Amino acid sequence: MSLAKITSVAGRGVYVAGNDIDTDRIIPARFMKCVSFDGLGEFVFFDVRKNPDGSAKPHPLNEPRFQGAKILLSGANFGCGSSREHAPQAIQKYGFRAIVAEGYAEIFFGNCTTLGLPCLTASREDIAKVAAAIEANPQLEVTVDVTAQEVRFGGQTIKATMRESARDALVNGRWDSIAELLEGAPQVQVLAKSLPYLAA
Repeated sequence: MSLAKITSVAGRGVYVAGNDIDTDRIIPARFMKCVSFDGLGEFVFFDVRKNPDGSAKPHPLNEPRFQGAKILLSGANFGCGSSREHAPQAIQKYGFRAIVAEGYAEIFFGNCTTLGLPCLTASREDIAKVAAAIEANPQLEVTVDVTAQEVRFGGQTIKATMRESARDALVNGRWDSIAELLEGAPQVQVLAKSLPYLAA
């Protein structure tokens, strides 16, 4: 089983402002009663996007000009709170393919990496530059270069870093540990047959 090598992601961007955006805000707990993660995307940021009657609140993801964005930009400590895997799943199912923020909660970062969803870190000032460019032109293409650890947009470039172990896993197609285990199944079976206490 060969995993895709995620070296860069390109697409339009959207800025969701705020620090300490926790996983309950990303996907409220009541939407976690699902057998699979399919369909979670429609509930991403639900309580800050929708009123109790289902009508839309002012929110970047509700604006037509940002529909179809693939790059999510945000603030510090993104994905804090509970360790629910549903949060990165909902973000990915919504259509996002990369996140650029000031920082991430540790478990959220790990869950994103095992989904092949790159999370790069940039300074507040640099994220503000990208956000301003997107605000001025929502059709602007943003490229998140995982290999080079930079974000390019409208002729500008900012530095965006990532933990080396995660970057290496993404660019070399080793980001799903379960897939790696399954890929090694034939070698495990050969070894198992050679062990006398398993061969009986």
